[in-house]
Amino acid sequence: MEWTLWAGVAAGLLISVVTAPVGVSGAVFLLPVHLSVFGVPNPAVTPTNLLFNVVAGPGALWRYRRDGALRGPLARRLVAGTVPGVVAGAVIRVHALPGPTVYRLLIAGLLLPLGVWLCVRTFRPARPAKAAARPAETAAPAEAAVPAGGPTPAGEPSPAGLTALALAVGVVGGVYGIGGGSLIGPLLVARGLPVARVAPAALATTFVTSVVGAAAFAVLSLTGADDIAPDWWLGLACGLGGLVGGYLGARLQPRLPERALRLLLGALATAIGGLYAAQALV
Repeated sequence: MEWTLWAGVAAGLLISVVTAPVGVSGAVFLLPVHLSVFGVPNPAVTPTNLLFNVVAGPGALWRYRRDGALRGPLARRLVAGTVPGVVAGAVIRVHALPGPTVYRLLIAGLLLPLGVWLCVRTFRPARPAKAAARPAETAAPAEAAVPAGGPTPAGEPSPAGLTALALAVGVVGGVYGIGGGSLIGPLLVARGLPVARVAPAALATTFVTSVVGAAAFAVLSLTGADDIAPDWWLGLACGLGGLVGGYLGARLQPRLPERALRLLLGALATAIGGLYAAQALV
């Protein structure tokens, strides 16, 4: 038992240092560790992942908030869609998808092509429509300075479209146990939003929806179904490691160029998708 808890702390810390700079919850990589190394049963592995997010989330969020990166409406719109979605996903996970194969294929089908596309677009970015003789350099600061309640920045969906997208992602995140923010982050970056803007909002969304999702699983566990309650000690141990790792990763983010962040996000999405495709097909 003791080695398992220390291994959980180490896994949570190492994974979160890598994933926090791009707004991806470490839970996406912890799930196969929980299944294959620690032997957490299904569907208890999903609320255990959500518990990790609840404990680990404040580390990165505190750092991002201190840097002022959580200002603006993006996080609020994402939370408004993903919260009801993650509750629906928890219900679906318990009553309709008790086995891991279907949702592994679902995540693989979403993240594998998205990650590859992100990497390709980073190396070969789309050419802007006839870069007009350098006024673009004066336009860029104006776009970056859009006030929090102002017009929708280029590449970002409309408020209604963003909420609908967040709702769909929240359902998938509730089934998978990652809260939803880790899925919507790559989608928004793929639309052209900067990683430095998306990452804090995605992590805030993951934290809030993980709290709601964990509570939903706790209620569902009262119905008497087997293995719905999380592995509390393991989830807390991984979360404590993620708390420290998330803070360190968020502190590292401003020192990384946008190109490196986009490549890291694309590589993580590709790795996650490939991992789950391989596990589902074995």
